[in-house]
Amino acid sequence: MVYLSSGELSSLLIARKMLQDVSGGNIGDELSSIIDKITNVLRRHMAIVDRIDDAFSFQLSAYTPVSEKVFKAVLEGCLRKKRLTFTYNSPARDERTIRTVDPYHLFNYMGTWHLIAYCHMRKTIRDFALGRITDVKVLDETFNIPITFNVKDYFESAFGIYKGEPTKEVTLRFSPEKSKWIREQIWHKDQKARSLKDGSLELSFPVANFSEIKMEILKHGDMVEVIKPKRLRKMIKAEAENIVSIY
Repeated sequence: MVYLSSGELSSLLIARKMLQDVSGGNIGDELSSIIDKITNVLRRHMAIVDRIDDAFSFQLSAYTPVSEKVFKAVLEGCLRKKRLTFTYNSPARDERTIRTVDPYHLFNYMGTWHLIAYCHMRKTIRDFALGRITDVKVLDETFNIPITFNVKDYFESAFGIYKGEPTKEVTLRFSPEKSKWIREQIWHKDQKARSLKDGSLELSFPVANFSEIKMEILKHGDMVEVIKPKRLRKMIKAEAENIVSIY
């Protein structure tokens, strides 16, 4: 019998729980089979394996389910470097378009599966939410990922989910009370933090698109103020005025 170290057991526990939670029950029997196999390995090394789920978990506030057909096709495209074609629903533009893409990378962000791909219609790299994809087909055409594209650099280029656009530096000032928690957080690898005499904290980092950071700012209410850029400051002010008008 091969004995596992405590570190190896911990890794298996985390892998099992992540597969259970991130899948959202929508990726099929194959994933369930993998989870069962990991559980069987753990049973041979732990006396209380049936109480694993009582020990720890991952909590997703919301996730978008993905059909098994879409997930498998996108994953196949990424692994075999095969082009994909699909219908994409864009809520922002309220339109459905047929896309042909070179799928580069599949990832899960905050419970939602995304595909980074070169879009032949837009002639640039785009982010596609798998939950908005239908009628997907794996084509016979193959492709090569350009040497200029590096997935790590792509993810680290800006705050949040929005990448691939010119970035702007955003500076937020958190109240002394809120700063006690924000000081412990990393919002971006290149962030700059500055403590002020009154106990407040200024946090600066690159942002490619204001959509996500706007929601993050509003989440902190009156405990955060946008210092720059002016356009984002005006957006938050307008949003706050709209909220007041409701009440």
